[in-house]
Amino acid sequence: MKRPCGTFDESYAQDLACVRTPFRWTMLVVLFALLFGGIPLVASDYFLGVMNLIGITVIAMLGLNILTGYCGQISIGHAAFIAVGAYTSAILSEHLGWPFWATLPSAMFVSGLMGLIVGLPSLRIKGFYIAISTLAFHYIIIWVILHGGDLTKGVWGLSCDFPKLFGMELDTEMEMYFLIMPIAVLGTAGAFNLTRTKFGRAFIAVRDNDIAAEFMGYNIFKLKALAFIISSLYAGAAGSLLAHYLGMITIEQFPLIDSIWYLGMLIVGGMGSITGAIFGAFAFRLLAQLVIYITPLIGQVIPAVSVSGVAGFTQMLFGTVIILFLVLEPRGLNHRWQIILSSFRIWPFPY
Repeated sequence: MKRPCGTFDESYAQDLACVRTPFRWTMLVVLFALLFGGIPLVASDYFLGVMNLIGITVIAMLGLNILTGYCGQISIGHAAFIAVGAYTSAILSEHLGWPFWATLPSAMFVSGLMGLIVGLPSLRIKGFYIAISTLAFHYIIIWVILHGGDLTKGVWGLSCDFPKLFGMELDTEMEMYFLIMPIAVLGTAGAFNLTRTKFGRAFIAVRDNDIAAEFMGYNIFKLKALAFIISSLYAGAAGSLLAHYLGMITIEQFPLIDSIWYLGMLIVGGMGSITGAIFGAFAFRLLAQLVIYITPLIGQVIPAVSVSGVAGFTQMLFGTVIILFLVLEPRGLNHRWQIILSSFRIWPFPY
């Protein structure tokens, strides 16, 4: 079908297609070629390490976006669900010798079960009270890990074996890259297709007005619980990948502030969109890398500033970025990206 200017569709199937134009198909092919062909061949181990962390963060952010961005349930305990997945994988790997291919689905199952338990109060409470219940869950999980004895190793940390594929241990950045990125792509495709189903549309109805959605016949409690479960499944997968990627996990890797930054970066990326969750994950990790480069320069320019003061620059930068986006671009990077795509779609006719 010719599209001389704009996009013209003749059926609902064409209008709702994931990739609507030949140009977008071409760009998608180029993206996958760069992601799985170009970047691993030319990138350094340091860059691949950053990409691995971004891939894990994308999976975690996709889960939070389904819960908060689509279903409207605010969670400030997402780091706890990631910790559940990480420690489940580490415990099964360290104490029982399970391989990665068994610990990953087990971590997702346990984290999803925790999500169901936390989501049960959503029948009676909502809004700010749901957020407080997830906060309470975070501290419960932290207490259990710290007092887990030999099972969790408390404050000492718990080791976790590297994944193995056909007997070969995946212990390099490039090998882990080709494990993490396909899982992140599959998670993105799954989340995108979920939002196009009746459940995704029901999540949006609950987010916009849960009372009206209930009058329309939706089971509000079932939908909220399902959103918690799906979000926790993604968090469990991210935690499992993180544990096997690092080889050692400690309780300090899952602070409460990370849950808050996840929400903040979701706002920066664009809440309520899959692309926004990906943008938010990139923003979260790239800002952290920017701090690594900037803080030594600050210490050299202002020697009087203590090391702790320079370290606090991370929180200042993250907070400043979130405030700027709330004021100047409240719909996030995804909104700006959609404007750019629209300008290309209607070019050369600006009207």
